[in-house]
Amino acid sequence: MRKIGDRLDGFEPGQFKRKFKMLFIIISVALSLLVMRMWYLQVIEGDELRQRSENNSVRLRKIKPMRGLIMDKDRRVLVDNQPSFDIVFIPNRTKDIRTVIDKIKELYTERSLTFPALSALPGRVKPFVPVLLERNISMEKLAVVETHALELPGVATEVTPVRQYLNGEMTAQIIGFTGEVSREELDRSTTGKLSPGDIIGKFGIEKFLDYHLRGKSGAEQVEVNVAGKAVRSLGRIPAAPGDNVVLTIDSALQEAAWTALGNRAGAVAVLDPRNGAVLALVSSPSFDPNIFNGGISFDDWERLSNDPGHPMENRSISGQYPPGSTYKIVVAAAALEEGLITPETTFHCNGTFESGDRVFRCWQAKGHGNVNLHRAIVESCDVYFYNLGKLLGVDRIAAYARAFGLGAPLGIDLPREKGGLIPTKQWKLSRLRESWQMGETISLAIGQGFNLVTPIQLANAYATLANGGVLYRPRLVKQLESLDGHVVKIYQPEKQGVLPVRPQYIQVINQALWGAVNEKGGTGYILKRQEQDVCGKTGTAQVIGLPQDEKARKAKRVSAGFRDHALFVCYAPYGNPEIVVAVILENAGHGGATAAPVARKVIETYFARKKMTQTQPPAQAQGAADVRKMPKP
Repeated sequence: MRKIGDRLDGFEPGQFKRKFKMLFIIISVALSLLVMRMWYLQVIEGDELRQRSENNSVRLRKIKPMRGLIMDKDRRVLVDNQPSFDIVFIPNRTKDIRTVIDKIKELYTERSLTFPALSALPGRVKPFVPVLLERNISMEKLAVVETHALELPGVATEVTPVRQYLNGEMTAQIIGFTGEVSREELDRSTTGKLSPGDIIGKFGIEKFLDYHLRGKSGAEQVEVNVAGKAVRSLGRIPAAPGDNVVLTIDSALQEAAWTALGNRAGAVAVLDPRNGAVLALVSSPSFDPNIFNGGISFDDWERLSNDPGHPMENRSISGQYPPGSTYKIVVAAAALEEGLITPETTFHCNGTFESGDRVFRCWQAKGHGNVNLHRAIVESCDVYFYNLGKLLGVDRIAAYARAFGLGAPLGIDLPREKGGLIPTKQWKLSRLRESWQMGETISLAIGQGFNLVTPIQLANAYATLANGGVLYRPRLVKQLESLDGHVVKIYQPEKQGVLPVRPQYIQVINQALWGAVNEKGGTGYILKRQEQDVCGKTGTAQVIGLPQDEKARKAKRVSAGFRDHALFVCYAPYGNPEIVVAVILENAGHGGATAAPVARKVIETYFARKKMTQTQPPAQAQGAADVRKMPKP
């Protein structure tokens, strides 16, 4: 005991104090670091960590709205919605999106399934913003993802409505299609209501009325389990569905025009001349809009984009063609109204017309003899209109053409409408730096030369004649309705102008158009009905220029491989027109032989349907009071 006591007595107090001080400093520093870390986590990172903690059990899910239905004028559904499943990645448990994608590909490969090639992956994912991995998956893929949920952290499936285009190619150019909003579209959006992953209209009515069709997104707060699967709903703000769209389209006429065109390239435009309502609008070839529902594949997009038939082009509103002899009504109206001729004025046609050192030919090589305006339109005498063109001059013809609605977009309810071309002296001087030549006026008088029109413009020009001189804006949309059928907005007819031609001259031209279909020698005689109620005009538009020499003309016509475009425009019934049909067939030859039968199919379908519904009181169309009835010739 004494030895131990000696040792304790020998312990130096200074050594103990130094060691205790060092231990105290170490403990103080450790506590300080711990306090600072706790302060950083609770104050600086508190909001994000709290959100992460809550997200371990609660997730905010976006509810996508149902797009509005699209229906025809009889309320037949053209575009519906159907449920589909999307795969999304929510980086709340892991941010390694590429590892997750590789795992999905591995699971797919085991079952011979393919994972789509993603155009781009986000360089940095945000904690709670879903990343779309695959849209509109099959039930087999859905089963794979759901049964391997524990192996796919952050992966979830969501129910999303997708469009179902019930008429496929037949109405694709009108209806259009939808797709995921692009970065450029997000940047251009001025409303701020679009977010990544939203579905918007990309083409056609889907694009033109996207704001009304889209609706408003909702949200739901759901409790999820450890696998990230929903257990129960904690709160919900329902999505607001988009408005339904009722079009002016008559599905029966649309189908008749589509069937009559077959697999030939061309377009058909059908209007109600009393109010500008579009009854049918067909463009061929077309495409199936349903291929865009799951995000179009690269191969499909390449096929559509590089197709020489240009199926993505809506020829009815953006195809620009020489109008051929259908343009002669413009020249006739201008010559009558300017007082340069009377209906009885005659010109002699021997098959040719000389202007300077050029010889212009009539389609009838032996000529038509002495013809007045009526016979010139009935038989489509080119020489008669060569004379009118020389009398009028290009600028006066252009002024009347614009009054008929040619040379500028009409403002139809679709994007990408083109305006065609109505040339003037000034146009050529500013565009080509060349003076206008008389020979160009001669060609222009029969719808050749620089003239370009769209099928909808041709239909609208003849509708203006048919209704007595009122130019309407063609319209596709009849009204918007809410989900419960309440009318949100009615689209009324819109007058764009009045034809500056006296009624008696309009009547003269209409009588001649009646003769072109119903009198012997008329170029549209193929469309004559027993009721003798159709008025119309054929047209044949050259695609390539032909040399003056007859042998050279025939040789080039055969070797070039470019046949003339065939045109036909008509309306019925004479006296109180209700329907106008314009047909253009590309490289199909003569209008009377090929385009007129297409118009005939549409006309016959219209009157057959009308006969079936005669027991029902006809609806009075807006603007019908503007139609001036014409007497029988």
